[in-house]
Amino acid sequence: MRSLYVSIFSAMLGLGIVAPLMPIYAKELGATTLILGLIYSSFSIARTTFTPIVGIASDRLGRKPFILTGLICYSMVSILYIIARNPEDLVMIRFFHGLSSAMVIPCAMAYVSQLAPKGEEGKTISSFNLAFLSGIGFGPFLGGVIKDLLGFEFAFISMSILATFAFITSFSIPNVRDRSEFKFRIGRSLISLMIFRFSTAIRLALIIAFFPVLVSHFKGYQIGLIISTIVLTNAISQKAFGGFVDRFDRIKIATFGSFVSTILFMILPFMKEFTVILILSVAMGIFNGLSMCSASAIAVSLGRIYGHGTVMGMFNTSMGLAMITSPMIAGLIADMTNLVVSFVFLGAFSLACLFIFYTLFTLDEVGVRMHKQEVR
Repeated sequence: MRSLYVSIFSAMLGLGIVAPLMPIYAKELGATTLILGLIYSSFSIARTTFTPIVGIASDRLGRKPFILTGLICYSMVSILYIIARNPEDLVMIRFFHGLSSAMVIPCAMAYVSQLAPKGEEGKTISSFNLAFLSGIGFGPFLGGVIKDLLGFEFAFISMSILATFAFITSFSIPNVRDRSEFKFRIGRSLISLMIFRFSTAIRLALIIAFFPVLVSHFKGYQIGLIISTIVLTNAISQKAFGGFVDRFDRIKIATFGSFVSTILFMILPFMKEFTVILILSVAMGIFNGLSMCSASAIAVSLGRIYGHGTVMGMFNTSMGLAMITSPMIAGLIADMTNLVVSFVFLGAFSLACLFIFYTLFTLDEVGVRMHKQEVR
């Protein structure tokens, strides 16, 4: 799986390079706060629409064709950002970028999920998440430096080059698929896990879409460093906690980690000093990593019941739904009040989703029994 890890790291590094730049780039093209929300939502609309379809299809046709197609599309779409002339162009480009993502990430996760040994779900999926999040994590800081030194265009060219490298690297992975007897179905345990992923994606959506605007008085490398810190501490902590979540109650671990991370998220926009924000970012990344490592391990276990592509497709679809709705709601709230209120309101909603997740999963006898058996 090393080739896949290298490929995903390269693709996500390119995607991460433009993450802190997109709000600023869109503002320079004349985007309002609401349009900025639509730019980010268009990516997630495409990803959410096609992710479950691709996930189910990959259970039957295999993962590799979708991964390769998505990566080459990544490379081509990256160049389109350079020729954008208005915010409306960015909305369409982000849509096709989201379509490319729908073919890569869920299939790569399903690939790793299918090969994870029983009892080592957390340890195995955390290695994938480390490669995935490290690419995204290093990207924003690198993107801030590239923008300051060379400008926006070179950042988009870098994303295209890295996606092409990932495409070439992925040729060496074998094509794997799930057993043919899986039929599409969604149980209560899977629904509760989707709600959990929705709640965590709310925070991610606002950090990516609006945090650079909230701290626009910072320099480019400082904004990139903050976002990179959140993502990288998330990645490192997931790897560190991989064995831990395999031995203890994953539901309680996921709930606790996400609760603390959400509280820190709601505090973040009130801080003004760069050093204080950086410290909070480290703490938020650690607790989010703890919760996501546990939730990802639960997803691997559910994959053996519903199909790995299906579960990872739905897992990512719930993230996409949050990425669609959260920026738009936050943009509307910010236009009526300010961005700080947006962070607090959606943070509180994230906590409500977390409570629903815990209640539903603990009431699902099949899900709890499956979890306890796998932990033993």
